[in-house]
Amino acid sequence: MAKRGKGLGGGITYRPGISAGLHHESILTCADNSGAKFVMIIGVPSAKSRIRRLASAAVGDKVIVSVKQGTPETRRQIFHAVIVRQRKPFRRADGTWVQFEDNAGVIVTEEGECKGTEIRGPVAKEAAERWPKVAGLSSMIM
Repeated sequence: MAKRGKGLGGGITYRPGISAGLHHESILTCADNSGAKFVMIIGVPSAKSRIRRLASAAVGDKVIVSVKQGTPETRRQIFHAVIVRQRKPFRRADGTWVQFEDNAGVIVTEEGECKGTEIRGPVAKEAAERWPKVAGLSSMIM
């Protein structure tokens, strides 16, 4: 008979991660000056989940987005974006809890270079450590 559940035995150690607060079709505010105002998550390329379960993303993850509102040149276009803020609280390794007042992302290329030239508002430390090009354009890292 097979075991039920994973448990923590068998060499599996507990690794705390960031709570995934953004799901498929979540709306993000675009925090850069690329021409987009609001974008919608349409895919999470690096997520591995169960069959028929929609993938979710957290701060610092790269997602595929569709521009819902913005300039006519950028509307209905598909881009890659990095999530820089999320409303769902997440716990850092030092024990502090972090929560932002909106969900926001920055449009990037596939290699991780920003399309815009400035980032408005704070950027989470986790996203800045993972994406150095995003950290270079941000004015405030929290």
